[in-house]
Amino acid sequence: MKAVLSRLSLRCSGALSKAARGLVVLLLVGVPLSASSQALSLINGDSTQKVALGDLRDRADTSFTVFDPFQGRDVEMRGVSFRDFLIEHFGEVPSTLHFTAWDDYEVSLGGWDDPTWYLVTIEEGQPLTLRSRGPIRLVEREYTGRDVENLRDFNDWIWMIRSIEAQW
Repeated sequence: MKAVLSRLSLRCSGALSKAARGLVVLLLVGVPLSASSQALSLINGDSTQKVALGDLRDRADTSFTVFDPFQGRDVEMRGVSFRDFLIEHFGEVPSTLHFTAWDDYEVSLGGWDDPTWYLVTIEEGQPLTLRSRGPIRLVEREYTGRDVENLRDFNDWIWMIRSIEAQW
């Protein structure tokens, strides 16, 4: 095992950061990395609240089937109303939200006072994982008038959500 890690380290040292090499080592030695043991961070000013992913999955009370343009097929999803979730945790719908994903993608978007958005945690009866663009995904339940062949029409679908920050 040490020889494999040494050769891998030599081959990858120029291309990978220390963090990436550490992740590769952890994966090779079998340490399970699971986003399911994590929580969604909700940030409001100086306050950070953690919502356990298991609790969020347990609260996923709305099921619907929607055409997922990224998969090119109808998909059964289950989640919670994003608007209701925001009101529950922030007291109202913030004017803008800043999202950070597990792959460090970041974006700030507004216009969330809309009942068609859902925080999805379950797809086809299975909990979302990082491999399935989870563990939390923000999708639109209704999107009439958009061209499902033009993925740019779905730029506001966000997946692999790690944190949501209210920006007032």
